[in-house]
Amino acid sequence: MGLQNAKPSSVKRANILMLGLDSAGKSTLLYKFRYKDVFLTMPTIGFNVDMMDAGKDFTLTFWDVGGQKKMRELWSNFLEDTDGLLYVVDSSDKRRLEESRREFELILKNDSIKNVPVVVLANKQDLPGALNAEEITRRFKMKKYCSDRNWYVQPCCAITGEGLAEAFQRVATFARQYSKSKETFTTLKE
Repeated sequence: MGLQNAKPSSVKRANILMLGLDSAGKSTLLYKFRYKDVFLTMPTIGFNVDMMDAGKDFTLTFWDVGGQKKMRELWSNFLEDTDGLLYVVDSSDKRRLEESRREFELILKNDSIKNVPVVVLANKQDLPGALNAEEITRRFKMKKYCSDRNWYVQPCCAITGEGLAEAFQRVATFARQYSKSKETFTTLKE
């Protein structure tokens, strides 16, 4: 057997966790990333998993976890081994903005997600009165909660696909950097 067959696969995998309140648009976004198409999604009971290539040697696994109240209690079970958090916010639903921010803050306080990069998707930008990225950044106190990590707020619209390519790129870049830094750290520890 030749040596070249023995070398480990160079494809790196990273786990991206998608969280957000129910009806923020997580599953629709995931379909749109994948199929560039809009599906009518049902509320997610449990979670959806989808793998996507982000460059020739890099695969992202998206974990889209349901956002109903009873599902949120399980969010912390998904935090282990996460290389990026994609937090989806319905920018037009001012009534639930505070609830969404509280959940976001709770996640970021969890030790298993320390330093993990965060991309907040300010979704539903097509709806009247939707808050823009600056507003979401301020309301979600991004600078305060994410001072220890890479973060970005991306305005988008799952229905039209606007802002999604940028969001995907940003998540991939952050996750790649993060998994590299993890490897370095592990090597140092050994």
